[in-house]
Amino acid sequence: MPQPLKFRYATLDDCHEATGLVVVIDVIRAFSTAAYAFGQGVERILPVGEPHEALALREKIPNSLAVGEMNGIPFPGFDMGNSPKQMLEADNLSGRTLVQRTSAGTQGLIRSTGADTLLAASFVVARATAAYLKQIAPASVTFVSTGLNHNGRGDEDLACAEYIHQLLIGAQPDPKPYLLRVRSSREAALFLDSALPQFPPEDVEHCTALDRFSFAMPVRRENGSLVMRALFPGTP
Repeated sequence: MPQPLKFRYATLDDCHEATGLVVVIDVIRAFSTAAYAFGQGVERILPVGEPHEALALREKIPNSLAVGEMNGIPFPGFDMGNSPKQMLEADNLSGRTLVQRTSAGTQGLIRSTGADTLLAASFVVARATAAYLKQIAPASVTFVSTGLNHNGRGDEDLACAEYIHQLLIGAQPDPKPYLLRVRSSREAALFLDSALPQFPPEDVEHCTALDRFSFAMPVRRENGSLVMRALFPGTP
């Protein structure tokens, strides 16, 4: 008789201890932005930990772009920030490589050094992520809520983790309470301040567009770098 799937929860502080299959979540905004980038035709995304790494890789990889932020603000020298709205407005992304550095999401991927299988996730790819996980049938899943901290921030990531958890156990959860937690989060409040143009209010709507995309976002190590790609469930 198959053993029930085991679930664990982690944050940036302890994700280095996670083993097996690890799902790293950043709803606002890294892995929502990544999904919109794939939706615009981006071929692959290379997550990195530091801005200088992103700039150095951009120089080495033809036709690549450095994207992301430092403390929410687009980093000087980057081609784009960390914004779904900006991705939707960008031209000529098809087939390109993005090098992404963010203060939470990509840090979770970099720090999850014990993972055998690694995915990036957010609400816009929630059901596809669950379908992909069911396909590979792991013994356990660790959800890393990258924004979660002792200051009361990051509940939007935990809400996404709990929603995918429910999908994995065969439930059909009402998404409204989970998405309300995103819109009511401390992180989302930044996007209501007109004095902060780097936080466009449209991004919150884009980040809560449940299952807008039907691909998962596995992250694999290739030639010493982490590489994220869009993968439709059912694809080997």
